[in-house]
Amino acid sequence: MPTILEARNLIKELPMGREKLSILRGVNLKVEQGEVVAIVGPSGCGKTTLLGLIGGLDTPTSGTITIAGQELSRLSEDKLADVRNRTIGFVFQFFNLVPTLTALENVALPVQFDDKSRFQPEKRATELLTMVGLGHRLKHKPKELSGGEQQRVAIARALANQPAILLGDEPTGNLDSERGQEILELIFKLREELGLTVILVTHDPKVAARADRVLHMKDGQFIETSIMQG
Repeated sequence: MPTILEARNLIKELPMGREKLSILRGVNLKVEQGEVVAIVGPSGCGKTTLLGLIGGLDTPTSGTITIAGQELSRLSEDKLADVRNRTIGFVFQFFNLVPTLTALENVALPVQFDDKSRFQPEKRATELLTMVGLGHRLKHKPKELSGGEQQRVAIARALANQPAILLGDEPTGNLDSERGQEILELIFKLREELGLTVILVTHDPKVAARADRVLHMKDGQFIETSIMQG
């Protein structure tokens, strides 16, 4: 399969007074199209920082990230916004839904923000919510939904503009084990149906065990790779 994502020698430093705090220390990563990769490691090791860099939410101190043939550091802010909106979908631990909007309105937002989108916002949102099992909850606001249902809405929203890559930052971390398992099954079902590439940051060994490859991180570096047997 072709490489859809490549990170080379990523370094991320933050100023701390006169010193610099090293978050990432020369990270290299290649991900093939359609692959599911889990990134594991202790809190503070740089997992979420790496995910933010891959998603174009932050910029590295040095190093390069290339997604679908485009090097992020070479893109204008407008082009980078296009990549974030169309090529990458994000799912977070705490859902990050707009509380005043219905499920339908939350999922329609990314389509409405993209004036070049191929989709009609309401039609696309309805299709995706039905796909994730919430076709009967279109008009419900987040406070009227369970945690598992809110994460399903968040997944549908992440897929609104048909991204090639889904990034998940502890997507099951705020759910009980049963709901978490349901969300995991949904992600893998969507991967098969849509041909998604999936990168998950997780503390849950059950989530990591389902990935094609597990990257173990410590102190801002990858220290080990496990190839999982399907």
